[in-house]
Amino acid sequence: MSLRLATGVWVAAYLARLRAAGLAAYVVAKGDPTAGAVVVKLVQAEGRATALARRFDFETGARPWAVLAEGAEREVDAILARERGRDPDLWLIDVEDAGGMGLLDAKGLTDG
Repeated sequence: MSLRLATGVWVAAYLARLRAAGLAAYVVAKGDPTAGAVVVKLVQAEGRATALARRFDFETGARPWAVLAEGAEREVDAILARERGRDPDLWLIDVEDAGGMGLLDAKGLTDG
């Protein structure tokens, strides 16, 4: 039996890891503290951004981070606003990490 961590606890731990790594992060929208989904927007150089969300892989049972949107930050923000309009329980977190994955590829934040 697999127990899932409450979203609010996961977000707090994720933000602490980002701060420890010297990365700036902002909670743009708070979602449901128990079971809300999380979208992480990686703010990159030259006005670009990539939004990542966890997706369930029915074949493997894994929950990898997958690209939800990428491109000009303004366009990614518009997509995320629509997503948030459909799901008010959604958490939106902006991470300033021009050259990386915002630690989403780190042990403990991936399924691998």
